[in-house]
Amino acid sequence: MLFSDIDLLTEQGVVRPHQWVGVRDGMIAYVGDAAPAPEEAAAFGEVYDGCGKLLMPALYNAHAHSPMTLLRGFAENLPLQRWLEEKCFPFEAKMTAEDCYWGTVLACAEMARYGVVSFSDMYYASEERCRAVLEAGMKANMCEGLVAFEEKPYAEYPICAQMEALVRDWHGAGDGRIHIDYNIHSEYLSTEPVCRDILDIVRGTDLRLHIHLSETEKEVRECRERHGGLSPVAYFDRIGIFDVPVTAAHCVWVDEADLDILEARGVFVANNPASNMKLGSGFAPIPEMLRRGMNVCLGSDGMASNNNHNLFHDLYLQALIYKGANLDPTAVTPQQALTAATRAGALSQGRADCGVVAEGMRADLCVLDTTGPQWCPAPDPVYNIVYAGDGSDVVLTMCDGQVIYRDGTWPTIDLEQAKTECAARTARIIAEL
Repeated sequence: MLFSDIDLLTEQGVVRPHQWVGVRDGMIAYVGDAAPAPEEAAAFGEVYDGCGKLLMPALYNAHAHSPMTLLRGFAENLPLQRWLEEKCFPFEAKMTAEDCYWGTVLACAEMARYGVVSFSDMYYASEERCRAVLEAGMKANMCEGLVAFEEKPYAEYPICAQMEALVRDWHGAGDGRIHIDYNIHSEYLSTEPVCRDILDIVRGTDLRLHIHLSETEKEVRECRERHGGLSPVAYFDRIGIFDVPVTAAHCVWVDEADLDILEARGVFVANNPASNMKLGSGFAPIPEMLRRGMNVCLGSDGMASNNNHNLFHDLYLQALIYKGANLDPTAVTPQQALTAATRAGALSQGRADCGVVAEGMRADLCVLDTTGPQWCPAPDPVYNIVYAGDGSDVVLTMCDGQVIYRDGTWPTIDLEQAKTECAARTARIIAEL
């Protein structure tokens, strides 16, 4: 596909008008301010008219629980522990592998609709989730959720053999679209021997870790009581967890010493502003993290604590809420918020060739319709993207050069079947509770 005469969001965070971008064999092969030579243009195939459109990198959701689409609207208006114990855990105990498959299919459709091409997913039934992602033409970093209470080696847990099979059969599947990550759910749902064993498995490989970290004040307080005053960050650092690539979701209740560790270790912080506010968890210190040059990315979390996969909503919150919370209108710039949702998110997944529109990068792209009234005037369109735009403005989403959403259609997903399946499965589980 050749995007012609289209506005382009560059890696520098500025919008350059009247650009031409050519996609071939899943890669971006041409970027210029004039059309390529006729013989080169013909090799790109379809010419996409960019009038009234803006081309930008697709979005990367750095923390999700995709099958929780089935819980949308079910667990509401509860603090986190009651939300988990009274609603989520009983519901999830009745979910089958096929339930997880269909929940993931619906999540893929929703994310593709809003410009997301890849997500870091922490849940169960990983083979079914991988299958759903590949069928949708998308990417994901998948990890199988681990809950470990017994003081025994990781090898004695059934998930150990399951993870070995997942890495063997699925890591790198779909021309690298599937990555398998290891998982430590959290300090409070794991043991030190298991953490050390997982670290030994991941160290020296191309695998990564995905964890929950310091999400609530209660979590941090109880961790300090269990571990001689150590915060969850300090506890994991003592074990050596941050010696390998880690994406840490939330990081709300962190102090200066924690930030020193996260900064020094290069941890990717997956902020989940909508979920953190909905559950009353608080606000991660994102401005201070950005001031330190830390790796900040953006996540939706699950649909029981966010309710939608429109990552443009989370992008808006990322850019806005810290201005009010810190009484500082410069706390987070639109460019920083966009980087978190694009390039930083791709890097958190180990996808170094993704997240920017440049020659030689993978063609993960989304197109916004900028003809709506909220886009006018636009003296600096970057501000319109973040503060005025929305995922509903997305008219095309492309993953590795394949169109996965375009103008109200999903070429790779039967949306009506996914909706029917998910509604019926949620009704069945609620009736069983």
